[in-house]
Amino acid sequence: MDPDAVAKAFVDHYYSTFDANRAGLANLYQEGSMLTFEGQKIQGSQSIVAKLTSLPFQQCKHNITTVDCQPSGAGGVLVFVSGTLQLAGEQHALKFSQVALFASFILFCFLGFFICT
Repeated sequence: MDPDAVAKAFVDHYYSTFDANRAGLANLYQEGSMLTFEGQKIQGSQSIVAKLTSLPFQQCKHNITTVDCQPSGAGGVLVFVSGTLQLAGEQHALKFSQVALFASFILFCFLGFFICT
């Protein structure tokens, strides 16, 4: 497994899905996943997607400037992403950063990943 390839695939899929259909991110999380958003800790796929879909904007576009990654224990990958978030109708973009820890799992002899935190 190449951590850089995992990180690139994550960034491409996650942010294009976030920008077009936030509810479509549900399959990237599991019940043990946790999102910390502005100090609020949210656990579980349903709760995380509920938070993301309740954000006070409908349309946005992420512009990624940094993707750094490294392998973590037990075959996982730690990814740091930063960039800007352009909201529809707004003149100035917002800066953002996100850290994701992917934990690996084996399901029917298929190695996959989900966002752990």
